[in-house]
Formats: sequence, structure tokens, C-alpha cells
Amino acid sequence: MYLDITLLAYITDKIFGEFKYIKHPVVLMGNFISWWEKYFYKDSIIRGALLTIVLLVLVGIICSVLELLLPWWAIGIIASMGIASNMLYSSVKDIINNPQNIKYLVSRDTQNLSESDINKAAIETYSENLSDGVIAPIFYLAIFGLVGLFVYKAINTLDSMIGYRDKRYERFGKFAAHLDDVANFIPARITALLIALLMFSKKGFIHIFRYGSLHESLNAGYPISAMAGVCSVSLGGPTSYEGKIKVKPYFGDGARDIKISHIKQALSFQVKFDIFIILVLLGVQI
Repeated sequence: MYLDITLLAYITDKIFGEFKYIKHPVVLMGNFISWWEKYFYKDSIIRGALLTIVLLVLVGIICSVLELLLPWWAIGIIASMGIASNMLYSSVKDIINNPQNIKYLVSRDTQNLSESDINKAAIETYSENLSDGVIAPIFYLAIFGLVGLFVYKAINTLDSMIGYRDKRYERFGKFAAHLDDVANFIPARITALLIALLMFSKKGFIHIFRYGSLHESLNAGYPISAMAGVCSVSLGGPTSYEGKIKVKPYFGDGARDIKISHIKQALSFQVKFDIFIILVLLGVQI
């Protein structure tokens, strides 16, 4: 277990957030994926799987070398770059005063969103990314160290770049997309349970089991459903992507008029989680 490194990484992220003058490892991964796609793309599952395997092996080797050469505190600082707690909270909170910035956080069409739709998108983004950007990185860092953390981030980056079900990526990105589903299976459910538990919400627990499996994603529906229960709102529903309405189920049976107060309620999870994760990481080591 790498609990001391995980604790340092989490606290470093909370205090400093992103290191703006250092190229982020995810950006480097993205550059590699783009380079590979430029020269080796083919509408083939095997070609996409090869990209995935090569990137994961490279990331694993680099992180293994760093773990051998650097002291634990340096590893902790590097690992903080794989945790997005500070950035996620700040980005979603910013929507309260700058709703137009929702376009930077979501892939749906944002030109004609109502105030309620913007607020709903913010809560959905916060809920889903608590798993991808916070809980999952902590989970893999604590168990497998720097290698586990950045191999996970590589999988997540691959999914975000090529894991689409469209003409270009349906086959090329299939392996990466399924691998991302596997990697997020446990963290997504842990995230949902923590949302309900730390927010003391019986309704949150009920919504996890009632609505979590309705999402087309194997994992995204669980934290979204939990947060819908906590905030007593209905998330999801018909959503526009590239000018076409995609029919989605509703997650929750609460209000469909989502207000800023609901965003604030969702964000109140952050302080509770900060206290919880620090106490857990300290307590396990004592």
C-alpha cells in the first residue's frame, strides 16, 4: 500500500492544484495518442488495442523508473498531478457566477441551454468526474503506487480521445473504451456509496440501486444517481449533442428545475470528503 504517498498527493493537490508551468502528464499522453493516430491509424480493433498496450507499457516503465530513483515525497508531489480534486471543484463552482463556462466542462450542445439545464450539467459533471478525476486516481495510487495511478490516467485519456462510438473510432477505440469500463467499475460504485454516506442521504442510497444501471455507460450512472438523490433532483433526460436530441433516462424523481442552490448542495460534498479521505489515510497508517 502507498498510503503516505497518497496522503501527500491529495494534500498537495488541495493546496496547489494544477502546476501551471509544468506540462501535465495527461497532455504528454494525449500528444502520444495523437502522434500514433496520425501515423498508425487504421479502422481496426487490433490497431487500437496496440496503441493502448504500447502507451500503458511506456507509462508503466517510466513510472517504475521514477519510483526507483526518487524519494517518496517527490513521488507524492508528482502523483498529485494525477488527482483533479482542486480543479474539479473550482471549475464546477465557477459555473455559479459564470454559467457560460459550462461549454468547457461538457460535450453536449451548450448554445441554447436554459439556466436549469446549465445547473444540471454542472452537477452531472461534478458527480461523474468525482469518480474519474478523484476517487479512481486515489484508489489506484493507494494500492499500486505511481504506476497504478498513471496507468489508470492513460486508460482514461485513451477513452476520452478515441473511446467514441462513431464511424472513426467504433473499432479503433473499442479496446480502450472497454478497458476504461473495467478500470472504473469499482471506483464508480465506491464514489456513489461515498456520496450517499458522507451526505447522510438515505435517498442517495435508494437512487444508486434504482437508477444507477439506467445509464448507457456501465459506470457513470451510479455517482450521478447518488447525487440526484442527495440533492432531490432529476438529472439526465433528453440532451442535445451535435444538433441531435439524445433520449436519456432521468436519474432521480426529484425537481427538474435545477437551481444554483442545488449546485452548492452538491459541492458541499467536497469538504466532507476532504476530511474523510485524510482521516482514513492517516488512520490506516497509525
